[in-house]
Amino acid sequence: MTALSILDLSPIIEGGDAGQSFRNSLSLAQHGEALGYRRYWAAEHHGMPGIASAATAVLLAYIGAGTSTIRIGAGGVMLPNHSPLVIAEQFGTLESLFPGRVDLGLGRAPGSDQRTARALRRDLQSDADQFPQDVVELMDFMSKEPKQSVRAVPGMGLEVPVWILGSSTFGAQLAAHLGLPYAFASHFAPQQLMQAIQIYRETFKPSSQLDKPYVMLGFNVFAADTDEEAQFRSSSWQQAFVNLRSGRPGRLPPPVENYRARVGPAENALLDSVLSCSAVGTPDAVRAGLQAFIARTGADELMITSQVFDHAARLRSYEIVAGLGV
Repeated sequence: MTALSILDLSPIIEGGDAGQSFRNSLSLAQHGEALGYRRYWAAEHHGMPGIASAATAVLLAYIGAGTSTIRIGAGGVMLPNHSPLVIAEQFGTLESLFPGRVDLGLGRAPGSDQRTARALRRDLQSDADQFPQDVVELMDFMSKEPKQSVRAVPGMGLEVPVWILGSSTFGAQLAAHLGLPYAFASHFAPQQLMQAIQIYRETFKPSSQLDKPYVMLGFNVFAADTDEEAQFRSSSWQQAFVNLRSGRPGRLPPPVENYRARVGPAENALLDSVLSCSAVGTPDAVRAGLQAFIARTGADELMITSQVFDHAARLRSYEIVAGLGV
């Protein structure tokens, strides 16, 4: 069977707040742990009204304290927003608190708009260009024998597993060159999925962390006991995605009936593109969608994301997926 994990954006729903989002995130992680999901990852975003996981390491400390076996990690930390030393210390702290349970996924996007990125004290051009060197520096800080005179405490010697995240071929090339596992954001940017996987697998160089390629892919699931309910639940995410791409980011809205019929051809084309890496429907329909995606990509692991307005319905969706045996 293909390993399954959870990607959580800690969605802030209309009428809710960040505190509620964090409590729901802990509930989801505990639910996933009980169901046998391998990892719970939180994603760094900034200035997004509907996403609460900006202080990713802080949130992971809360999740780690409320769970016991599920791996916790960043999916990911947007490394150009931070100094490598600070991230080594943060994730060294998490690894010290929750030994053997921590992952560190790294991306080079800002996780925000350009104005917010500048407020994070980023030099947008040079920081993005520096990403490969920053990854190497960060890994060195966490190694047993760092080459640098500065020490990450905690962090040094803990060798927290590092992943490269991406939505283009750049991340695939870097992950392959460094011999690291690769996570592709196919749940919202599937356009270069197959090309990136091919590049990664064909150019992979074994490392001390990983001896052969390992691919984890993002996948949207909206599972329910009836097709009608699943379609209804998925409309919250569809609304939020269209709003974001239209320059109107907001909180996760409540579901509506027949959302696709309410929007125009441009919005439906956008959703068709993203939904190529999604499954919406009953357990049988979701199983078929997951199996087809795994057969097409050869994914070693799937990172399931489910942006559902109602928390109980969200938990039910993850429960259905866990019981499919894909």
